[in-house]
Amino acid sequence: MDALMHADALVHPLRPHRLGTPRVSVVIPTFNEARNLPHVFALLPEVHEVILVDGRSTDDTVAVARALRPDVKVVLQTRRGKGNALACGFEAVTGDIVVMLDADGSADPREIPAFVEALVDGADFAKGTRFALGGGSSDITRVRRAGNRSLNAIVNVLFRTRYTDLCYGYNAFWVHCLDVLSLSSGTVADAMRWGDGFEIETVINTRIAKAGLAIREVRSFEADRLHGSSNLNAVTDGLRVLKAIAIERFTRAAPRPSVPAHIQELIAA
Repeated sequence: MDALMHADALVHPLRPHRLGTPRVSVVIPTFNEARNLPHVFALLPEVHEVILVDGRSTDDTVAVARALRPDVKVVLQTRRGKGNALACGFEAVTGDIVVMLDADGSADPREIPAFVEALVDGADFAKGTRFALGGGSSDITRVRRAGNRSLNAIVNVLFRTRYTDLCYGYNAFWVHCLDVLSLSSGTVADAMRWGDGFEIETVINTRIAKAGLAIREVRSFEADRLHGSSNLNAVTDGLRVLKAIAIERFTRAAPRPSVPAHIQELIAA
């Protein structure tokens, strides 16, 4: 149950000889992000695939994405919410590494090589953190910071982790970790189901920890959203995170997944 975490092992820039070796799949949930995508796509490093998961945007999000990147893989959500978007996107992944990236411009795609480096260096899960030397945020409010700190402390006690930024959604992991997450897109429906909201980040973080996977924190800087407004609500979503912690604390951990031979070779290279 102990997760191997190097809280002080904030990764260095990606070494050139490793760049592009693992196939990196970037999953980007979107809802009316047409104005933000040019910025996000322009900063993406060379990757295996970009999977845009759209929540049936009413603007030109999908058209803009295809114009900017003709090879983009577009997936439509089955329901609503970030959790459902990620579940739908994960099912479309064909690469070795999965990167979770927001479409609002707050997360810097140029940090992706640092996440990849952490994984190639032996981590199963690379957890982005704004609260480490070199990281930071110009977007988080005082209320959200306090709530994150409290929820973070609860998870660290209950799951024997050393997370410093529980509610930050910029993370990456080897594709075999999807077996531990046990997420499913389900069927098309209008109503959000449990796990479809922002609590998904806590669900992922706790399931990774319960399976005893190796976790490495990666410093990250969160900028302000470029255009539009966030759907995050500090109170209601905070309560959903609390519920997620309680549920995950009393559900059985998934068995540690076996590492495919070709990924073992990437890690050992």
